[in-house]
Amino acid sequence: MSDDRPDQPPSDEPAEEPRQPSAEQPELERPEGEHRPQWRQTLAILLSNRAAAVGLVVLIVMVLTAVFADQLIRFPINEDNIANRFAPPSADHWFGTDDLGRDVYSRVVMGARVSLQVAAISVTISLVAGTLLGLIAGYRGGWLDTVTMRAVDVAFAFPAVLLAIALVAVFGPSLRNTMIAIGIVFTPIFARVVRGSVLSVREDLYIRAIRSLGASDGRIILRHVLPNVAAPVIVQTSLSLAFAILLEAALSFVGAGVQRPTPAWGLMLADAQRFIAQGWWLSVFPGMAIFVTVMAFNLMGDGLRDALDPRQRTLIEARGAGGGEDE
Repeated sequence: MSDDRPDQPPSDEPAEEPRQPSAEQPELERPEGEHRPQWRQTLAILLSNRAAAVGLVVLIVMVLTAVFADQLIRFPINEDNIANRFAPPSADHWFGTDDLGRDVYSRVVMGARVSLQVAAISVTISLVAGTLLGLIAGYRGGWLDTVTMRAVDVAFAFPAVLLAIALVAVFGPSLRNTMIAIGIVFTPIFARVVRGSVLSVREDLYIRAIRSLGASDGRIILRHVLPNVAAPVIVQTSLSLAFAILLEAALSFVGAGVQRPTPAWGLMLADAQRFIAQGWWLSVFPGMAIFVTVMAFNLMGDGLRDALDPRQRTLIEARGAGGGEDE
């Protein structure tokens, strides 16, 4: 049977090839924030908290003040000028002078370096020691966990200031021994926080699966357990820095911490209590420095707790998304 359809002349145009997806075509939009790294999301949530943002700015200013204290002071910190003693705040002496004619502003600025140095080093000591104790006790369990936690309970039975004074009395009062004593006092706090987090992580299914595959305990702790307990440790670190500054000021105030003539805020308050009638500024400015710095660390700690807590984080993100839709 013949085909009744007329013959079609061959076309000069090439056959159309299947269309390939263009690389320039836009991809499907991802939900906002999904592609951002974890630390950026945490920073965004932290900065959305106005109180935490203020605390962060204040801490940056205090750290810069401590780092560049030598350039910011107006007079040598231990230069006596008896003829100008108890001078009130003025254009020459912004915070006035003390009983020996020393510039209070210069000593407060240099005191920021001393206080932040003590806080940073002492908290680092307690962070490292407490994290090791908490990891080992929480992961291994058994008698090791029992002995470690009973020792922690004994340490918690003593007030922090009293225990620090006892340790400084044994070591001797000095800047170095003050940092060691504060580090020992705060070690049980980190040990308990880390141990509690490890207990909640070590029995998770993925930890059991990794252990069944033959992974060593060290690898499991370093690669899987430690990253999952980092959030509460970070929050505790920020809060401990605030308490370390207060504890150093208390030790210096009673004469068991930083020794004269080193300018420390607590030591300046101890010297000022004898001359409150002659110069109100001697106690106000060091006290305000302690208050502002400790408050900034506390605000940062609260903001970090909200930013790193999964439940609080979900609520904050949902609240932000709801606010965006309303606009």
